[in-house]
Amino acid sequence: MYSNIMVPVSLAHIDQIDKALKVAADLARHYGAKVHYVGVTSALPSEIAHNAEEYAEKLKAFAKQQASTHNINAEPHTLISHDPAVDLDLILEHAEVTICADLVVMASHLPSFADHLTGSHGGHLASHSQISVFVVR
Repeated sequence: MYSNIMVPVSLAHIDQIDKALKVAADLARHYGAKVHYVGVTSALPSEIAHNAEEYAEKLKAFAKQQASTHNINAEPHTLISHDPAVDLDLILEHAEVTICADLVVMASHLPSFADHLTGSHGGHLASHSQISVFVVR
Protein backbone atom coordinates (compact mmCIF):
# COMPACT_ATOMS: atom_id res chain seq x y z
CA MET A 1 0.00 0.00 0.00
CA TYR A 2 2.83 2.43 0.87
CA SER A 3 6.34 2.34 -0.52
CA ASN A 4 7.81 5.80 0.30
CA ILE A 5 6.98 7.40 3.62
CA MET A 6 8.12 11.00 4.12
CA VAL A 7 8.81 12.10 7.69
CA PRO A 8 9.66 15.77 8.26
CA VAL A 9 12.08 16.07 11.17
CA SER A 10 13.50 18.91 13.17
CA LEU A 11 16.79 17.80 14.65
CA ALA A 12 16.34 20.45 17.34
CA HIS A 13 13.12 18.79 18.52
CA ILE A 14 13.75 15.06 18.13
CA ASP A 15 12.58 14.40 21.69
CA GLN A 16 9.16 15.86 20.79
CA ILE A 17 8.54 13.73 17.69
CA ASP A 18 9.36 10.29 19.08
CA LYS A 19 5.78 9.01 18.72
CA ALA A 20 5.62 10.03 15.04
CA LEU A 21 9.00 8.39 14.40
CA LYS A 22 7.74 5.14 15.91
CA VAL A 23 4.51 5.27 13.88
CA ALA A 24 6.47 5.85 10.66
CA ALA A 25 8.87 3.00 11.44
CA ASP A 26 5.99 0.65 12.28
CA LEU A 27 4.22 1.47 9.01
CA ALA A 28 7.47 1.08 7.07
CA ARG A 29 8.07 -2.39 8.51
CA HIS A 30 4.45 -3.40 7.91
CA TYR A 31 4.44 -2.32 4.25
CA GLY A 32 8.13 -2.84 3.45
CA ALA A 33 8.40 0.89 2.70
CA LYS A 34 11.39 3.20 2.71
CA VAL A 35 11.30 6.10 5.19
CA HIS A 36 12.53 9.44 3.89
CA TYR A 37 13.57 11.74 6.73
CA VAL A 38 13.32 15.32 5.48
CA GLY A 39 15.13 18.08 7.34
CA VAL A 40 15.00 21.75 6.35
CA THR A 41 17.82 24.10 7.28
CA SER A 42 19.39 27.33 6.14
CA ALA A 43 22.93 27.89 4.93
CA LEU A 44 23.54 30.00 8.04
CA PRO A 45 24.65 28.63 11.41
CA SER A 46 21.88 27.29 13.64
CA GLU A 47 21.52 25.68 17.04
CA ILE A 48 22.08 22.29 15.37
CA ALA A 49 24.88 22.92 12.88
CA HIS A 50 27.36 25.54 11.75
CA ASN A 51 26.38 25.10 8.10
CA ALA A 52 24.16 23.07 5.79
CA GLU A 53 26.83 20.41 5.20
CA GLU A 54 27.15 19.74 8.93
CA TYR A 55 23.35 19.60 9.20
CA ALA A 56 23.24 17.07 6.35
CA GLU A 57 25.79 14.88 8.13
CA LYS A 58 23.75 14.99 11.34
CA LEU A 59 20.56 14.12 9.47
CA LYS A 60 22.39 11.25 7.74
CA ALA A 61 23.55 9.92 11.14
CA PHE A 62 20.00 10.29 12.48
CA ALA A 63 18.53 8.33 9.55
CA LYS A 64 21.17 5.61 9.96
CA GLN A 65 20.40 5.35 13.66
CA GLN A 66 16.64 5.14 13.00
CA ALA A 67 17.17 2.47 10.36
CA SER A 68 19.27 0.39 12.74
CA THR A 69 16.99 0.88 15.74
CA HIS A 70 13.76 0.08 13.90
CA ASN A 71 15.11 -2.33 11.27
CA ILE A 72 13.86 -0.22 8.35
CA ASN A 73 15.21 1.19 5.11
CA ALA A 74 15.78 4.93 5.59
CA GLU A 75 17.16 7.81 3.57
CA PRO A 76 17.92 11.38 4.66
CA HIS A 77 16.98 14.43 2.59
CA THR A 78 18.45 17.77 3.60
CA LEU A 79 16.71 20.74 2.01
CA ILE A 80 18.13 24.25 2.20
CA SER A 81 16.02 27.38 2.55
CA HIS A 82 16.83 31.05 3.00
CA ASP A 83 14.23 31.18 5.79
CA PRO A 84 13.00 27.75 6.90
CA ALA A 85 10.36 29.20 9.22
CA VAL A 86 8.69 31.02 6.33
CA ASP A 87 9.33 28.51 3.54
CA LEU A 88 8.71 25.23 5.38
CA ASP A 89 5.19 24.50 4.10
CA LEU A 90 6.10 24.98 0.44
CA ILE A 91 9.37 23.09 0.81
CA LEU A 92 7.58 20.09 2.33
CA GLU A 93 4.96 20.15 -0.43
CA HIS A 94 7.73 20.11 -3.04
CA ALA A 95 9.67 17.39 -1.17
CA GLU A 96 6.78 14.95 -1.15
CA VAL A 97 6.61 15.18 -4.95
CA THR A 98 10.38 15.05 -5.44
CA ILE A 99 10.85 11.87 -3.39
CA CYS A 100 7.64 10.27 -4.76
CA ALA A 101 6.16 9.91 -1.28
CA ASP A 102 2.83 8.14 -0.99
CA LEU A 103 2.39 8.91 2.72
CA VAL A 104 3.54 11.66 5.05
CA VAL A 105 3.86 10.94 8.77
CA MET A 106 4.54 14.00 10.88
CA ALA A 107 4.36 15.08 14.46
CA SER A 108 1.95 17.67 15.71
CA HIS A 109 1.71 19.69 18.86
CA LEU A 110 -1.14 20.89 21.01
CA PRO A 111 -2.71 23.84 19.19
CA SER A 112 -2.02 27.30 20.58
CA PHE A 113 -3.70 30.61 19.94
CA ALA A 114 -1.08 31.42 17.27
CA ASP A 115 -2.07 28.28 15.34
CA HIS A 116 -5.57 29.70 14.92
CA LEU A 117 -4.05 32.75 13.24
CA THR A 118 -1.29 31.18 11.16
CA GLY A 119 -2.17 27.49 11.06
CA SER A 120 0.10 24.51 11.59
CA HIS A 121 2.56 22.88 9.22
CA GLY A 122 0.75 19.55 9.49
CA GLY A 123 -2.59 21.21 8.81
CA HIS A 124 -1.19 23.02 5.80
CA LEU A 125 0.34 19.89 4.34
CA ALA A 126 -2.83 17.86 4.93
CA SER A 127 -4.90 20.55 3.20
CA HIS A 128 -2.61 20.95 0.18
CA SER A 129 -1.23 17.46 -0.37
CA GLN A 130 -2.40 14.98 -2.98
CA ILE A 131 -1.36 12.06 -0.73
CA SER A 132 -2.36 10.91 2.75
CA VAL A 133 -0.93 12.83 5.68
CA PHE A 134 -0.86 11.14 9.08
CA VAL A 135 -0.48 13.79 11.77
CA VAL A 136 0.57 12.20 15.08
CA ARG A 137 -0.14 14.06 18.29
